[in-house]
Amino acid sequence: MSTGPGADSAPVHQPTTTRGGGGSRSGTFSSLSIRNYRLFFTGAIVSNTGTWMARITQDWLVLSLTGSAAAVGITTALQFLPMLLFGLYGGVIADRYPKRRLLLVSQAALGLCGLALAVLTLSGNVQVWHVYLIAFLLGMVTVVDNPARQSFVSEMVGSDQLRNAVSLNSANFQSARLVGPAVAGVLIAGVGSGWAFLINGLSFLAPLTALWLMRPAELHKVERAPRGKGQLREGLRYVAGRPDLVWPIVLVGFIGTFGFNFPIWLTAFSDEVFHVGAGTYGFLNTLMAAGSLAGALLAARRGSTRLRMLVIAAGVFGVLEIMAAFSPSFWLFALLLVPIGMIGLTVNITANSAVQMATDPAMRGRVMSLYMMVFAGGTPIGAPLLGWVTDTYGARVGFATGGLVSLAAATAIGLVLARIGNLTLAMAWRHGHPTVRFVPRPTRERLATAA
Repeated sequence: MSTGPGADSAPVHQPTTTRGGGGSRSGTFSSLSIRNYRLFFTGAIVSNTGTWMARITQDWLVLSLTGSAAAVGITTALQFLPMLLFGLYGGVIADRYPKRRLLLVSQAALGLCGLALAVLTLSGNVQVWHVYLIAFLLGMVTVVDNPARQSFVSEMVGSDQLRNAVSLNSANFQSARLVGPAVAGVLIAGVGSGWAFLINGLSFLAPLTALWLMRPAELHKVERAPRGKGQLREGLRYVAGRPDLVWPIVLVGFIGTFGFNFPIWLTAFSDEVFHVGAGTYGFLNTLMAAGSLAGALLAARRGSTRLRMLVIAAGVFGVLEIMAAFSPSFWLFALLLVPIGMIGLTVNITANSAVQMATDPAMRGRVMSLYMMVFAGGTPIGAPLLGWVTDTYGARVGFATGGLVSLAAATAIGLVLARIGNLTLAMAWRHGHPTVRFVPRPTRERLATAA
């Protein structure tokens, strides 16, 4: 559905009915009443825990092999480079073929990549180029897996539960992030990196089992795009004609490219600034995950999505990153990671759900592939660049640079949306506190009426 030019203040909502016995319910965990989504959610939390263990272990392994934050950035860049190069084609595939079958193939491939890295590490033969290669292969699989997984959510729960399910997916991911880094830190220090990679590879058995046990008859029917020419251009034209899609995607592009390079910054702060080990590095990731989980659960309770909230959250996210960059003590830095995780997740969920809800179902795979290409595909540009800044000028300057770019992007796009919606900034006192918000700009007719 189209929200129109004034979408920064209008809620995005698309009511319908659900299938599979879920009904139309509200509440933080309402979408879990749907059996297929409950299976999907359960399988995902297992594989997400393994994925977070592997991410933390991969970053620490690369830092151990090379001693360079830039090398960590290169690894991250290689994992997201395929999304930048081929992401839109993944969306075409997701719109063309049954998403459940695509996910069975992609999740199996992700598990095999994890097992390959485990074998190399446990055998003692791992080299940094092995990590680079497997990171790139993971990225190639993700090109199809990501848009298929994102758009498959609506087929499981329907439009009225979509926002809740998107929020719970993020809560799922962040819950795993609470456990995964801590377990990874213990495994790295105790028995070595290879066991973390092995557990990650085996963890993909859970989502494969969940997908196999689903009832296809209870999925919401979506018209698949027929094979034909011009489908990629059709998706781009569709987005280009929709300001309510373009500007959220542009904003998360800047945030994802420059503001979400935490593997680089947290490894650099752990190693160079505070001189702590792998266990404490895992603890810092866990703190950020705690904030992200809180942000996801709060988002699950909200019944509407506003682009105004997206812009404000992005600006606050940038300010918090700048504050953390210049924190004089370890504990202040660690505590700031909690609100950074919370606000960062709010940005992601708000943009994701706004874009999905405003998109026609037949176009959702292509639109979400563009969304993920911009959000995650910018990492091959941002990660090496900010890794170089971090190596050259220090961890504090690198982190602050990401925050400054995020704040500048939020400010600029907020002004663009205000102009499109013919809004102006207004300050007032409410309940004894100052408030700042966008309100409709007075027109000549209103001024004449007031006179």
